[in-house]
Amino acid sequence: MKPGYEIVWNNCLNVIKDNIPQISFKTWFEPIVPLKIESDVLTIQVPSAFFYEYLEEHFIDLLRSTIRRELGHSAKLEYSVVVDNPHQKNQQPLTQRLPSNNRTDLRNRPVSMQMNSEKPVVKNPFVIPGIKKLNVDPQLNSDYTFENHIEGECNRLARSAGMAVAKNPGKTAFNPLFLYGNSGLGKTHLAQAIGIDVKKYFPEKTVLYVNANKFQTQFTESVRNNTQNDFLNFYQMIDVLIIDDVQEFAGKEKTQNTFFHIFNHLHQMGKQLILTADKAPVEMKGMEDRLLSRFKWGLSADVHIPDYDTRVAILKHKLYKDGINSIGGDVIEYIASNISQNIRELEGALISLLAQATLNKKEITREVAMSIVDKLVKKTQKELSVDYIQQIVCDYFGLAVDSLQSKTRKREIVQARQVAMYFSKSLTNSSLSAIGSKIGKKDHATVLHACKTVNNLIETDKDFKNQMQEIEAQIKM
Repeated sequence: MKPGYEIVWNNCLNVIKDNIPQISFKTWFEPIVPLKIESDVLTIQVPSAFFYEYLEEHFIDLLRSTIRRELGHSAKLEYSVVVDNPHQKNQQPLTQRLPSNNRTDLRNRPVSMQMNSEKPVVKNPFVIPGIKKLNVDPQLNSDYTFENHIEGECNRLARSAGMAVAKNPGKTAFNPLFLYGNSGLGKTHLAQAIGIDVKKYFPEKTVLYVNANKFQTQFTESVRNNTQNDFLNFYQMIDVLIIDDVQEFAGKEKTQNTFFHIFNHLHQMGKQLILTADKAPVEMKGMEDRLLSRFKWGLSADVHIPDYDTRVAILKHKLYKDGINSIGGDVIEYIASNISQNIRELEGALISLLAQATLNKKEITREVAMSIVDKLVKKTQKELSVDYIQQIVCDYFGLAVDSLQSKTRKREIVQARQVAMYFSKSLTNSSLSAIGSKIGKKDHATVLHACKTVNNLIETDKDFKNQMQEIEAQIKM
């Protein structure tokens, strides 16, 4: 008595798994479902015609040898391709015979496709039903270019990696490029700038930007309409896929599973993936481990809160771009000093200031800026000083403020001094020399070293990062 089709297929899988990379096995063989064996013909179900073609092109020799090992030299393989057509109840299989001559290239053999009289059309979820569109709209904002993106210490690594990806998508070690940081720091701008440059350098490439919520909505609709294969095949056609706010996939197992297969396919085919999130992969909750591990394959680049100099540069660039030269440097400095956590809020404050001044026909002075900024933020940072920050830091660590002025090299005091220097630089407009003179009578080089040390600890020590968030919250209370 011959073994059942499930046993035969499982035996084949055991052999196949040992002969191909694990990623390839999960992507191309785990989704296959064995259906039956009749007269030495093994029938397997595959998700799409594209899936069948890929197996035939890349794995047919391996399939042939493993199936013959189980069923004998006269074995035949039959594919049943799932087609999303609710009106077609009976699906005719694709049959591919395994020839006795090992030298025969099966890819050149004719295959009878009897499922449909017409070639399946991949539906574009970005096109309104009934409207035919051959080209995929990349969904990019033309204002989000590298020219409009200000470089600073807060984003230098992410920006440099993004520019490298744009010039050679899918061919660098930065695949995927995972950009993470708090909301409003320019991750979306940077991700779209990459897409815009790819279209400039490689017009023939298909680029697509999509927010994770939009992706989730499209997937849900495809399930409801029984068009999952169209959805999957569409995304597998993209050359550069940009998914914004990927943390929104948390807790959505089916969406994660679908994106997992899309990710695998694109990565294997040398396509570029760009992802953004509000947290580093290691800190994300509710995500499958296999997906998180893939997020770490390329480069994870943190986008920090911009320092004072970068905030000033952002404001000046926006004014230059809008052709405005009537705002004095003291106004720009005031806004940059009092709104530090969010680039979006920073630009919003400037827009509000210009609008109010225009409507009320007032000259844009520091006093006008103060009144508007006070309305936009709950607590401006005009009250923040180096002395105040020292006090909050010392209270948090249980130290006397005078200890920061001492020459002791005790670890806890050195670290508290460095933390105070870090927050003084990021939350005030004091110069490095001024900060150093107030905290331990140090020079500007010591302050700069302290800031770099704290930045490194934030990136590598999760507990320290949590402490810094707590201290920052207390400073801004």
